Amino acid sequence: MNLQGKTALVTGGGRDIGRSVSIALARAGVRVAINYNSGREAAEDTLKTIKDAGGDAFLIQADVTDSNAVKAMLDEVGIAFSGRLDILVNLAGGMVARKTLSEMDEAFFDQVMTLNLKSVFLVLQAAQPFLGEGSAVVNVSSLAGRDGGGPGASVYATAKGALMTYTRSMAKELGPQGIRVNAVCPGLIGTSFHDIFSKPEGRAATAGNTPLRREGHPDEVADTIVYLASPAASFLAGVCLDINGGLGFS
Repeated sequence: MNLQGKTALVTGGGRDIGRSVSIALARAGVRVAINYNSGREAAEDTLKTIKDAGGDAFLIQADVTDSNAVKAMLDEVGIAFSGRLDILVNLAGGMVARKTLSEMDEAFFDQVMTLNLKSVFLVLQAAQPFLGEGSAVVNVSSLAGRDGGGPGASVYATAKGALMTYTRSMAKELGPQGIRVNAVCPGLIGTSFHDIFSKPEGRAATAGNTPLRREGHPDEVADTIVYLASPAASFLAGVCLDINGGLGFS
């Protein structure tokens, strides 16, 4: 895929799937702004990998749940990219913790919804002045948004399901401006997310129940995101594309 000369912002772009996305975009010729919040060491390693391969990228720290921080980030990105953002990948998010209905409180509910849904609204709204004809937005949802998620993941799953609806709404709203908005919905991907939140036996069982009998790799998600961001997907808008090895069908 050749996207030489394009610009991109990847939120949560320093580690796991975000790392793979940042590297894949840079490999395709994109100049990448890699957003991170607290994981600077991982982000610096991603940046080094890109630069060692001859790619063009830079780091930008911001908490995407903070509207002021998001605005400052997009102002900086807009200056760095001379007012033009071709690709926006909204990847920052997380489960925070597994909690059942009786275990969670209102603050936890709000935290998870803000991290996974409101953050996308904040970033997209701040990015809109820099998006234009031919720009592409890719949101990262989850299989959990389709099937309700595993034990203790109800709020995370709800946020990811809402993100799919928001993706379709924005595809309708921004499409007339030539801006395509799509999403990917990864299933079980081998990342630190599952190292933290999934038990080994449950993880192995899920992989075994997948028709392809394995976990996905972050690079497989990244390649799909690069495709959706490219002119090869020029007539795709409002798509929520499953990447789960056949574990679930929409």
